[in-house]
Amino acid sequence: MACVERCCADSRRHSSILYNILRSEEQAAPPARRGQASRGCPCGSRRRVALRSPQVACKAASAVLVKTLRFVQNVPCFQELPLEEQLLLVRSCWAPLLVLGLAQDRVHFETVESAEPSMLQRILTTGRQGEQPPPQGPAPGRPHHDPSGGDGPHLPSAGEIQAIKGFLAKCWSLDISTKEYAYLKGTLLFNPDLPGLQCTQYIEGLQQEAQQALNEHVRLIHRGDEARFAKLNVVLSLLRSINANVIAELFFRPIIGTVNMDDMLLEMLCAKL
Repeated sequence: MACVERCCADSRRHSSILYNILRSEEQAAPPARRGQASRGCPCGSRRRVALRSPQVACKAASAVLVKTLRFVQNVPCFQELPLEEQLLLVRSCWAPLLVLGLAQDRVHFETVESAEPSMLQRILTTGRQGEQPPPQGPAPGRPHHDPSGGDGPHLPSAGEIQAIKGFLAKCWSLDISTKEYAYLKGTLLFNPDLPGLQCTQYIEGLQQEAQQALNEHVRLIHRGDEARFAKLNVVLSLLRSINANVIAELFFRPIIGTVNMDDMLLEMLCAKL
């Protein structure tokens, strides 16, 4: 499509009663048989994490967001839509488009376990009912809490970050070309299934156009790989499960705090990037 083309706790020794109980049970338990696979704790994927180098990673993600919105603005078919329709489309897909841009620019990032106390730690350290823990400042790389109230920031879990990194690795293993990235972005952008859209048929036609252009490009360039088009569609299906709140908390709250992403997207969309 021409209009798309242009565009860990092991290092600490606990002396608590709980630790001693667990330790004594561990020593009393029979040793595992050789060759028996150990089962990891499923709660490990729920550990809260933050960026190891937030300034570097957030700057890279911000640059990708600007580049992504510039790509969107330069799609003539998108510019023909009313501003309300444009905003609906961008609000629904900015996070998947950003992650796709991270893959295209091969942005790497590392995370560390957050100093945020776990539920178990909160229970054990709360001596009396109604006791309030002393306020603590944010750890390095940890977003600030919202002073206006609410539940505060919801740091991403290790499992959510692993899913993002798994997606990036999937894209890099496929060695997706610039044109393929453009067609994938077009398919993501023009989503006719969003509630509130008025130009549904027009947007659906644009999405089909992007998919057809991707299919034709793959058949022309990758003639020996009949499964490539299906693999790229798997990439799309993985992208649709990307949680925008996770992306905002990970890459943008550390630098812009509690700024509403919708407001920022509207401002950027109306600006000449």
